[in-house]
Amino acid sequence: MNMRNQWPVLPLVAGLASGLLTGCGTETGGSGGTGSDVVMGMSDDVLATDPASGYDPGSWLLFNNVFQSLLSFPKGATEPQPEAAESCSFTGAGTRVYRCTLRDGLKFSNGDPLTSKDVKFSFDRMLKIQDTDGPAIMFPMLDRVETPDEKTVVFRLNTPDATFPSKIASGAGSIVNHREYDAGALREDGRAVGSGPYKLDSFDDDKAVFSVNEHYKGTAEVQNEGVTLRFFHGDQAALKQALMDGDVDIAYRGLTAGDIADIEKADDGTGAHAEVVEGSSAEVQHLVFNMDHPVAGKLGVRRAIAYLIDRDALIENVHEGTTSPLYSIIPAGIAGHNTAFFDTYGARPSQARARAALRADGITGKVKLTLWSTPSRYGPATDEELKAIAGQLNASGLFQADVESVPFGQYEKDIAAGKYGVYVKGWVPDYPDPDNFTAPFFGKGNVLGNNYDNGTITGTLIPRTAAQSDRSTTDKEFGRLQEIVADELPVLPLWQGKQYAVVRDGVYGLESCLDASTVFRFWELSKS
Repeated sequence: MNMRNQWPVLPLVAGLASGLLTGCGTETGGSGGTGSDVVMGMSDDVLATDPASGYDPGSWLLFNNVFQSLLSFPKGATEPQPEAAESCSFTGAGTRVYRCTLRDGLKFSNGDPLTSKDVKFSFDRMLKIQDTDGPAIMFPMLDRVETPDEKTVVFRLNTPDATFPSKIASGAGSIVNHREYDAGALREDGRAVGSGPYKLDSFDDDKAVFSVNEHYKGTAEVQNEGVTLRFFHGDQAALKQALMDGDVDIAYRGLTAGDIADIEKADDGTGAHAEVVEGSSAEVQHLVFNMDHPVAGKLGVRRAIAYLIDRDALIENVHEGTTSPLYSIIPAGIAGHNTAFFDTYGARPSQARARAALRADGITGKVKLTLWSTPSRYGPATDEELKAIAGQLNASGLFQADVESVPFGQYEKDIAAGKYGVYVKGWVPDYPDPDNFTAPFFGKGNVLGNNYDNGTITGTLIPRTAAQSDRSTTDKEFGRLQEIVADELPVLPLWQGKQYAVVRDGVYGLESCLDASTVFRFWELSKS
């Protein structure tokens, strides 16, 4: 099962430049830019233009700019606010009925009116298609969508879910035109018709071209005349060269720390140079353990690994300071974050504790183990990172570990078939709530494919936290969940990343595009 959150987590650049804005833009409707076109390059691909299918960061970047959702995350915010909706709220007791009223005068980019019929169509269609690479998996709680009139949408949930507003504020809540999309099949012509700030003029393997949507009505104030997005298909060297040559104005996702250092030293003879802009992020990377594997399935082996991994060394030697050590399932900056893994296993490697964990499980010889990687999907340093971890394990004298790396397609198939004992997964949040770092990992049908199930987590903690509309009251339950996971070790957190982009002189607004919501806002960019 593929989910957006299993897609790339790329190395990020720390300490070079920063300036994250935290104000929330709530003005209504900008339909024309005032600056020039902006060209942005990224190493990610856009795997889909149809919101019922795409669940990767590249596709959601497109969705967040071409389509509207009822709600959206303002820059710097973690609480959703009305976008295509004029207002939304839970009604009655509990969190099982959610009602939204649409703005007046909404239109799609082709001029068709947007009504409650399109909202219902979009959710019904996504759930009917149930694409394995799509976001339908986010909505098991959605029972039905009702439309009492053209401006009113009522979502009826089969279980309480206080995070429902955040879910529909994400790319998964994209509203499509019922006249332009088949109710039972994906659109595969590379086109998109939405009501967001931009319209998609063209899309091919090498680039996507966006122009300002003159019919847009919402909160975004567009600061440019359009955006061209160039795809570099994982080729970091080509992306770096395009930035240095001035062929792209912005490089987003995919440059290594070494590339950044080269760019900052470069002089193209014109006095122009590039600057690194850093923002907050909730992207994380974990080691995942197959609980049914004959080796990794032993608790003593998993605990020994947890005692031996030196995160600080990985950060310094592999990621060159571009990530931070992670000792929890919920990352820093998200409610519910704690240090359960630090408290249980410490920050410094302990050969003695690792040996004791193995002996407690009856293991006296060296543990033979393969760590599985995929070369680019989770960043260009993934293979190097796994080799460094294997080196740390082997240096203890307790393990005989090696690393195998396979293309992502085969990697996913093998995980689904249960062939791997230990493997790596990256996680890009759908929305900035602790639920999104727990329910997908440990709930029913979890996306990790590691055969882990804990009745307290799935039967009590996840349902209880989902029902609490005051998210600040969930810290105790999420803390308990993380303590259970730290004890049973189905996953081992490694690091938390940072978002960054590299921008040439004369381009502004990136500070408003990089925050924990993971929404990259084309409309904030301007170019002189």
